[in-house]
Amino acid sequence: MTTVKDMTSQLWAMANRLRGTMDASEYKNYILPFMFYRYLSENQDAYLTQNGLEEYYDVTDEEEKEDYFTDISQGIGYVIDPQYTWTALVSKIENHTIKASDFQDLFESFNANAKRNAQSESEFANVFSDVNLGNSRLGDSTNERAKALNDIVLMINEFTFKDDAGHDVLGDVYEYLIGQFAANAGKKGGEFYTPHEVSQVLAKLVTKDHEATGHQFRVYDPTMGSGSLLLTVQKELPNGENEGSVHFYGQELNTTTYNLARMNLMMHDVKYSNMDLKRADTLDSDWPFTEKNGIQLPLKFDAVVANPPYSQKWDTKTIDREKDTRFKGYGIAPASKADYAFVLHGLYHLDEKGTMAIVLPHGVLFRGGTEAKIRKQIIENNQLDAVIGLPSNLFYGASIPTVILVFKGREARQHKDILFIDASSEFTKGKNQNKLMPENIDKIIDTYTTREDIEKYAHVASLEEIIENDYNLNIPRYVDTFEEEDVKPLSEIGQDLRTIRQEVSQSTDELFGLLSELEGTNDEAKEELAKFIELLK
Repeated sequence: MTTVKDMTSQLWAMANRLRGTMDASEYKNYILPFMFYRYLSENQDAYLTQNGLEEYYDVTDEEEKEDYFTDISQGIGYVIDPQYTWTALVSKIENHTIKASDFQDLFESFNANAKRNAQSESEFANVFSDVNLGNSRLGDSTNERAKALNDIVLMINEFTFKDDAGHDVLGDVYEYLIGQFAANAGKKGGEFYTPHEVSQVLAKLVTKDHEATGHQFRVYDPTMGSGSLLLTVQKELPNGENEGSVHFYGQELNTTTYNLARMNLMMHDVKYSNMDLKRADTLDSDWPFTEKNGIQLPLKFDAVVANPPYSQKWDTKTIDREKDTRFKGYGIAPASKADYAFVLHGLYHLDEKGTMAIVLPHGVLFRGGTEAKIRKQIIENNQLDAVIGLPSNLFYGASIPTVILVFKGREARQHKDILFIDASSEFTKGKNQNKLMPENIDKIIDTYTTREDIEKYAHVASLEEIIENDYNLNIPRYVDTFEEEDVKPLSEIGQDLRTIRQEVSQSTDELFGLLSELEGTNDEAKEELAKFIELLK
């Protein structure tokens, strides 16, 4: 039986043979975009078949072709010229008629055609901008670089990307590959990928209390990376597999990562009309918003999830943060640590009935200064629902232990206490990263659901307890995980000491015997040896 993991392993092994002098983080900018291009081309093929438009590929009249361009781009949000389809590209390579310039022409054509549909242009424009066709790492000459690109295309074309039941798994293979690239990219990997097991915890937390209402479930990730966390939220919804039941919003500063997210969502069959993704700095550029009676208001979400960069520096000098409504009433996070800026941004966009889960470093629980003031205000506003300590070394490039903070909209909070969970010691140790197992994840979610004390694992702290601790949320203050060592009775300790004394005496006698055997005829040596023996006694 062929699985997604089998396909990914084979593709990864083939990719390693082709990779040459490039590292994994750079190589992803070739293999992943070409996988996406294949998906777009085959998706267009399916659209044409479903709508009886197969003759499009045989049209030569330019005016007639323009009509097809309009029709197709309105239907799927983009259009690929017949001469640049995946099938045409593979055919040229196999028949040795490909030119080095064909790759550049292919991407330029796609980008130009992306402008034909104003509603979808932002989702497709410049999506292939990270494919550097002139990269010397591909080869010293134009022909060598073209050969490397040809090999990548043929490698991707070798797979059918169907499981044994005939279901399309290209999107899942793509996501597995992102994980592989992240694991091999070291510290950089953490910039664009959250380990799937951590994503599952976050997704389960924000969907646990969701009840199907008939309206679209809106989920937002203000630091979306490659978009995998957004997709995991959809999978945890009871109606998550229904087309159009979820609307995805995400913001990402890094252009390469932003492009990965666009590809990732669409390759999981998310329609362009069900996604709003933006490339921007979340802290500098508040988004998304809506307008009502000419007034700009924050768009609110059923779920907010985030794994932002930990303790990132941000500008609090040249930009007047005091005027930013996201932080009004709470305070401004210090310039050296933007953790609470991300928290307040998420809370600003959280619906009154929604849930937010965000991963942060432990320092947010106890650091003083302005962070302590923000923390106190959040608690007094009754927005913090749970504090969940995770094991160390779960994330790529970050070995520190982390914590998940869970927040609820005001209408969703049914209590004023805060649940503390210490899950830091429940994991499976891996070669490079530690890993949460299904039973570890289930225990966290079950404990969050039942909301009861569990010895050395969980405690429901009253507001009075929090105040007594001066709003310090450090988990050991609430969950005592101290393990006392077994203390032996005095009689056993006495017996151990007698045994040790006997062993020392026996070893000393043996040493005296050995030293006596080494005595020579030298009087001075004898005298020194006698002093040594006397000292031992």
